[in-house]
Amino acid sequence: MLEFLFVASLVGYFLTRQKKRRKVSLDDEYRELIESSERTKKSAEEIREFLLRVIADERNDVESFNDSQLAEAKRILDKTGPGAFFWMTHIAAQLAFVSASQINEIPTNVDVALNGSATAEEVVKIVVQV
Repeated sequence: MLEFLFVASLVGYFLTRQKKRRKVSLDDEYRELIESSERTKKSAEEIREFLLRVIADERNDVESFNDSQLAEAKRILDKTGPGAFFWMTHIAAQLAFVSASQINEIPTNVDVALNGSATAEEVVKIVVQV
């Protein structure tokens, strides 16, 4: 009888311990998910700001591919990884589609959002939504 109580209490201890560990684990997973989402949003904002700086430099006749631009691009790529490269390429493809649609007079949601006239910065802000 005493052995049965000992085994039952041992099993009960392990079961309650597992539930507590699972709860902590779910809390940790949720926290990591939120932090990951925040990191992704910050990275996306950083990429959008970089794109807007490149456009501003182009307007102000600043030399393209200068050392500071390349250093900033390398820092972003090192920080965010290959996802940043893919996202920048995806943005460029979207902008090319918008330009082609404008040339071919095909209406887009960007035209609707900008009421027919826009600057490059406004188009980037519409296409690159964070």
